[in-house]
Amino acid sequence: MNPEYIDHFLTAAVSTFEAMLNCKLTPRETFTKVGLKPQYEVSGVIGLSSKKARGTVVLSLSQEAALSATGAMLGEQPAQINGDVTDAVGELTNIIAGAAKAKLEHLALDVSLPMTVIGKNHVLGFPQDAISVCIPYACDWGDVAVEVALVEKADLAAAAAAICQEIEEIL
Repeated sequence: MNPEYIDHFLTAAVSTFEAMLNCKLTPRETFTKVGLKPQYEVSGVIGLSSKKARGTVVLSLSQEAALSATGAMLGEQPAQINGDVTDAVGELTNIIAGAAKAKLEHLALDVSLPMTVIGKNHVLGFPQDAISVCIPYACDWGDVAVEVALVEKADLAAAAAAICQEIEEIL
């Protein structure tokens, strides 16, 4: 994934939490993810696709952060994970993905409907050929992270051409 793109998702998460929830997110060190398990137990998931690229965006929150974010959105914090929480996390994921998408206009991305997955050991799929990057944040409410895997199709074509060239050299 183009390293420039990471900043768009980082900025989108920080500005969304600040503007909508009056909550400050402080970015921690970004890292490349290994495996399919999200960072935390509540995950909003959105697919990105176009003729030029495809990928996945995940907003991953601890249970405490998900409950607090829902409370900030609705004016009353739920005592446990419920439909309001799944809707709130899905909507936050949609806003973050949409804000980043606007900065990636050259890719002409379409955004899928959000889906929220809950559970300590849930697993999410990312595009097979994409590198997943995790952007963790410090937050007064608990742990928050945005995970992004985005691959441009031009990258795939270039990789395929390089493999074909290597095969020709071997033969």
